[in-house]
Amino acid sequence: MTATLYPHLLAPLDLGFTALKNRVVMGSMHTGLEETKDWPRVAEFYAERARGGAALIVTGGMAPNREGGVFPGAAGLFTDQDIANHRVVTDAVHAADGKMAMQILHAGRYAYSPDCVAPSPIKSPISPFPPKELDEAGIEKQIADIVTAAARAREAGYDGVEIMGSEGYFLNQFIVKHTNTRTDRWGGSYENRIRLPIEVVRRVREAVGPDFIVIFRLSMIDLVPEGSTFDEVVQLAQAVEAAGATIINTGIGWHEARVPTIATSVPRRGFAWVTGKLMGKVGVPVITSNRINTPDVAEDVLATGCADMVSMARPFLADAHFVSKAEEGRADEIAPCIACNQACLDHTFSGKLTSCLVNPRACHETELRYAPTRAPKSVAVVGGGAAGAMTAVIAAQRGHRVTLFEAADRIGGQLNMAREIPGKEEFHGLVDWLVKMLEVSGVEVRLGQAATVAGLAGFDEVVIATGVRPRDPGIPGQDGPNVLSYIDVLAGKAPVGETVAIIGAGGIGFDVAEYLVHEGESPTENLTLWQREWGVGDPAVTRGGLAPEGPRPEAPARQVSLLQRKNERLGKRLGKTTGWIHRAALRMKQVEMIGGVQYDRIDAEGVHVRTGETGDEVRVIAADTIVLCAGQVPDRSLADALEAAGRKVHVIGGADVAAELDAKRAIDQGARLAASL
Repeated sequence: MTATLYPHLLAPLDLGFTALKNRVVMGSMHTGLEETKDWPRVAEFYAERARGGAALIVTGGMAPNREGGVFPGAAGLFTDQDIANHRVVTDAVHAADGKMAMQILHAGRYAYSPDCVAPSPIKSPISPFPPKELDEAGIEKQIADIVTAAARAREAGYDGVEIMGSEGYFLNQFIVKHTNTRTDRWGGSYENRIRLPIEVVRRVREAVGPDFIVIFRLSMIDLVPEGSTFDEVVQLAQAVEAAGATIINTGIGWHEARVPTIATSVPRRGFAWVTGKLMGKVGVPVITSNRINTPDVAEDVLATGCADMVSMARPFLADAHFVSKAEEGRADEIAPCIACNQACLDHTFSGKLTSCLVNPRACHETELRYAPTRAPKSVAVVGGGAAGAMTAVIAAQRGHRVTLFEAADRIGGQLNMAREIPGKEEFHGLVDWLVKMLEVSGVEVRLGQAATVAGLAGFDEVVIATGVRPRDPGIPGQDGPNVLSYIDVLAGKAPVGETVAIIGAGGIGFDVAEYLVHEGESPTENLTLWQREWGVGDPAVTRGGLAPEGPRPEAPARQVSLLQRKNERLGKRLGKTTGWIHRAALRMKQVEMIGGVQYDRIDAEGVHVRTGETGDEVRVIAADTIVLCAGQVPDRSLADALEAAGRKVHVIGGADVAAELDAKRAIDQGARLAASL
């Protein structure tokens, strides 16, 4: 079955001095685990992924020195005790039949520290600290520190290192003129600008010996002005191979690039074609990455010759057993990475410990356990949305007898609205997975059946996950024929006019705006459309892979105005790493965004509002259709009735706190409740 299903993905790879059991790399992610200094916890996180079948695991970025750390206090191998701590992790991975490489990440001007250093004193747009320009001695120190980190990694039991040369970090900053304006031997010509990464690889190889994996993470498309051409990328790839690299990994885009690269709206395998261009140009294996999240996608990438291996990072947060489930023919049971960034990158860039929206155990393996129950109970879960479905699945897996009541005719709740939004097609897979897991966990699912107080009388435990209902904004005229709820719009139950005013600019308001300005095929489902929308070109034709004509989105399907009461930038409270994408996408579709409005009334003309500092500027937002997205309130009616009847109930998800359809909180709450029953 294994060979038939995924013959390329599950084939071993011989590196000469060692072999990898399949073509799957768990890519590098900064989780914050190493900074907890709870080494058994770190070890269990990685060992669980090794048990799940990943052939090679790459750690989050380890700083080679203090100035190169992504933030003050970033983890690294600085002392003998650090080496001993990391040995706890590598021993655990090896015991689980895995191999592990430590990523050495020098942040350069991206370091969130006044001590940051770079080739030139050019401040990054994503950091407040201007970097110090390195002199010759300073450059030598950085090389020596990276080499020392590699040698210490070997001493700590790692099977290899990955040298971070992409995503706009330190080595990448030397490579492009965008950040390197030097005139000495480390700047100027391309040969001079690539001198540093080549020297680093050469000296690392010299320090670690021939039987140690050295991966170079190479930026194959910078997506910034003055980025590398593809001929230059090939030149560097061949040079780092000659310097001693075992494998070349793909980096896509800089962190400051104005093109999304890993968000859910990026097409699956959206950049594999870039890696494919390098195939045959070097003699070492090449890894591709970014938005590869199912075994079928990964298999196709390899089968079509785009790479020798695939790197999947966040999919291993979503499901540690990604590979083993694929091997066993259970791909439909793999918890899907939906590329939402909510619990991973958003946490990382907020200084929080990483986790995963669809798998709250990620990075919490030693603390959140789903142990078999010693006292099976009959459990009723009311509501088949994210919170209810997750609770039911985990409670049933632990051995409880679970019945799920869902008043609608399908599982998913609010997720069924999210998956209608262009760019959120991954939510289809999340709902499908929940349905599958309810089935394999043995949950009795009663669709189209509203639970009642009397009907819940015989259960030992009752979980209320009835979700939310729209908040009433109380605007005169909101009951008019030209006013719709976001629920009716996303369910396709009512026609929407050519001009639309959306009241409420939270996450739902932005989603509804996306839904209404698109018509026809979603760019997320069509790579050519998506590349045109964001201005992505071929680096063989246009330097850095930025199309010279810039973004060229399709014309908006409707004229949309997005309104909010708060006098602040619209979308300010969206995801830390994705909010800019949503704002940019709507600006490209000419959506008018208006904050600080007071609503007077709605009539046939549109929405009458007052704006300005004192609220005395009267304006009519002309619209054929007005859509209400003014927030939600918990639907607690059944919970209140049960409590009034003297029943103890557990209230979770939106029924507990209504907050912008927060599936991350809902699923986490449901999982933790199910673990405690």
